[in-house]
Amino acid sequence: MFLQGKTALVTGSTSGIGLAIARTLASAGANVMLNGFGDAASIEATRAEIAGGGTKVGYDGADLTDAEAVERLVRRTADEIGPVDILVNNAGIQHVAPVDAFPVDKWNLVIALNLSAAFHTIRLTLPAMKEKGWGRIINTASAHSLVASPNKSAYVAAKHGIAGLTKTVALEVAQAGITANCISPGYVWTPLVENQIPDTMRTRGLTREQVMNDVLLAAQPTKRFVSVDQVAGLALFLCRDEAAAITGANLSMDGGWTAQ
Repeated sequence: MFLQGKTALVTGSTSGIGLAIARTLASAGANVMLNGFGDAASIEATRAEIAGGGTKVGYDGADLTDAEAVERLVRRTADEIGPVDILVNNAGIQHVAPVDAFPVDKWNLVIALNLSAAFHTIRLTLPAMKEKGWGRIINTASAHSLVASPNKSAYVAAKHGIAGLTKTVALEVAQAGITANCISPGYVWTPLVENQIPDTMRTRGLTREQVMNDVLLAAQPTKRFVSVDQVAGLALFLCRDEAAAITGANLSMDGGWTAQ
């Protein structure tokens, strides 16, 4: 329980990678503020389940594309659970279209949620971390923070931006006892990915195995999905004292995708 007494704010944590990270941090003793969208009853059940481990667990459905809502989220976390020690910027959204046909509103949404929200959470949580002389900022980036794919201009731009933001923050707080790193997964096995498979099978006339190996995992040499628990395990390690010298890093977890 090495995180006992620490407070973690994990955005986009009502499902997928964020939820796995929130569970893992709580299992190590951290108090956690969940954030994200979804069915209210399901979210409450998840919150109560995690809190059953003996830590404080809150939930705030703040829309992170709204800077004022982010300010309220950080303030509420501090008031109800404690000033943020561990910030995990995980919330994100995707839209796929050629750049010359990319809807402007979708561009603005992707940038606001995937990049600008992280700027706001970082700027608002850093003062308390500096005061304590300890903090961990962990940003969920993507293999697309290092390489590009067609038709994903907003997502790739935002994830490259997250990598640059992470490096800049790491340099600014290098002597303050705070680290800032990003984790860049490849394709991660989540319900969102799993639910894409039947539609792709029908539209392309492929088997399930073909969709997984030749479409979704085409870029990952291991031909294996990254698991949410693997990402959460790395996030947890970054909170340990043994990881105090790791800062400004972009840590690939992509089955060899960006090694090519």
